[in-house]
Amino acid sequence: MNLREIRRAGHLPTLLCAFLYFTISCMAWMLVGALANSIIPDLGALSDSRKGLMVAVPVLGGALLRLVVGPLADHIGAKKTALIGLTLTLVPLLMGWLWSDTYIEILLVGLLLGVAGASFAAALPLASRRYPSQYQGLVLGIAGAGNVGTALSAFFGPWVASSWGWHAAFGIVLVPVLATLALVAFLAEDRPTHPAPKTLADYAAVLKMADTGWLCFFYAVTFGGFVGLVSFLGIFFRDQYALTNLQAGAFAMLCALTGSMIRPLGGYLSDRLGGIRVLTWVYLGVAATMAGVSALPALGLCTLLLVAGMTLLGMGNGAVFQLVAERFPGEIGVITGLVGAAGGLGGFMLPNALGSLRQLTQSYGGGFLAFALVGASGAIALFFVGRAWKGTPFPLRAMGRRH
Repeated sequence: MNLREIRRAGHLPTLLCAFLYFTISCMAWMLVGALANSIIPDLGALSDSRKGLMVAVPVLGGALLRLVVGPLADHIGAKKTALIGLTLTLVPLLMGWLWSDTYIEILLVGLLLGVAGASFAAALPLASRRYPSQYQGLVLGIAGAGNVGTALSAFFGPWVASSWGWHAAFGIVLVPVLATLALVAFLAEDRPTHPAPKTLADYAAVLKMADTGWLCFFYAVTFGGFVGLVSFLGIFFRDQYALTNLQAGAFAMLCALTGSMIRPLGGYLSDRLGGIRVLTWVYLGVAATMAGVSALPALGLCTLLLVAGMTLLGMGNGAVFQLVAERFPGEIGVITGLVGAAGGLGGFMLPNALGSLRQLTQSYGGGFLAFALVGASGAIALFFVGRAWKGTPFPLRAMGRRH
């Protein structure tokens, strides 16, 4: 498959806008975590649990707002929803630049930055609705590769903070957000035949499906694990290995980069081999790598294990959404919001668990071991769920609702 084939199959400018929108939004979303090592000294002595909460709150905000953004994309269109999201993202960035100086104020900025994290629920439908079903895994993978924004934030955030201060970093991110707003406004296109807005009964029908719950769980492990680690790794590398802020940011960026860029491969392999098979191997690999990290080995080996684990999590994100498109082809807006929210909740829980367990045990080992067990449980669950899914119709079609 080449670029020309993708261009003929759908609308390439819209796909690229969806990728850029998600990339810049992820960069803004993870900014508090990227700047954490610069912010914390200005807030006084913070416990490990308060550090974990500070970097986790933006993820929680994204999880909650995805429940709004997903349905909104169904009602008014993904493009209009994206423009609203980018506009609202400007507010917490201005607050972080000009106003925030206390722990509570940083928490509020982080919570409001959740609107950038919620971009996932608009970016994916924006791309998906312009391409036929046989391209869904790849297209959703390309749009979802905007996760690379988390790596950009992890790398450039500490660098900007070291030169101009962490307040200035919030102000500088205003520039790419405004540029993306203009590009989406002029280049992106919604599907010409927009689906009819869903009723509350439609959303209730999706929520009642057992498939919805399983897909939420699977994404809470993959995306939740990925974004939760991205938000916390700067703190982890500084605390565990006594790195400088810039060094910790560089190592966190290295771990996040491959996981971000590999997401399309997860979607592509799932299109070819099946999402169930790919995701099972992903979970087993995550369990093995996180168990290795729990031993807290030397910096080089620990980084290698984290890079491998986050690469697998990135592939898993693409694999989950291949299953989402397969199981709910006509409900991509609402199911994206629900599953994305679950991923955000997983990402909120992981930094809190790592910080709280470190405070209790004086070690990060227990937190990473717990995450390894979660990965193993995902593989076990998928073994049984996958057997039930094979040969079964799409759940909503089985109810007689054709799309």
